[in-house]
Amino acid sequence: MIFIGERINTGFKEVKAAVLAHDASVIKEWAVKQTKAKATYLDVNLGAASAKVEDLCWMIEQVQSASELPISIDTNKYPMLKEAVPLCKKPPLINSTPAIDSKMKEIFPLVAEYGCSIIGLVMDEAGSPKTTEKRVEIGGQILATAMEYGIPPDHVFLDPIVMPMKYMQDQAKIILAAASQFQLFSDPPPHVVCGLSNVSNGAIHKKLINRTFAVMMAASGMDAVILDVTDEELVNALITADLVMNRSIYADSYLEAFRS
Repeated sequence: MIFIGERINTGFKEVKAAVLAHDASVIKEWAVKQTKAKATYLDVNLGAASAKVEDLCWMIEQVQSASELPISIDTNKYPMLKEAVPLCKKPPLINSTPAIDSKMKEIFPLVAEYGCSIIGLVMDEAGSPKTTEKRVEIGGQILATAMEYGIPPDHVFLDPIVMPMKYMQDQAKIILAAASQFQLFSDPPPHVVCGLSNVSNGAIHKKLINRTFAVMMAASGMDAVILDVTDEELVNALITADLVMNRSIYADSYLEAFRS
């Protein structure tokens, strides 16, 4: 399972304050915490806190000074990406592009040039689809377009776009069904990723909903997830799901082995 640590995000108050004040200590602290918790990528999200590419670049520099993990650059704004991608010491994961021609034509050449990976949101000009069939159609379109630019399937992460259970409960089954079909597109298949916390947005039992849905997504083919990697119970559930899906080898000490 590919764990993308979500905590270096200005949606969190202390991170926003740190970015605006250029207080590197908070950024570095979360980089270290998530690295120790065995994240695979560290997501860096400037969000709406600033429109300055310099601030995104500063965040990336602070993270890389504290951790050797690759970066997930959480923006689809091309002017920011063209400055931020070359700063990355390892090929980054770009989060993200929808299936909109103008966006893909901007971002995919950059992805190909620097050997990046890319998250493709299965949505188009009409927004997020409501059916399994439309999600699969758009996912196929993203993958086919990426391959036209020389981006291999295993550098593509398809995101079926998780909806809040509280408000759109019927979408959960549709998302699970779409994720299972993404694996049939190619050999090797694209990765399947989701922003996990969306499913529990507005709900009371957030951790329980996140954990349950994460395991069900893993059973449907998800092999990458944007999450709070410091939530040990959630990570343990996903490590165990990988075991059940025969993606890793059983040992009585499998949880300890992951963290070592």
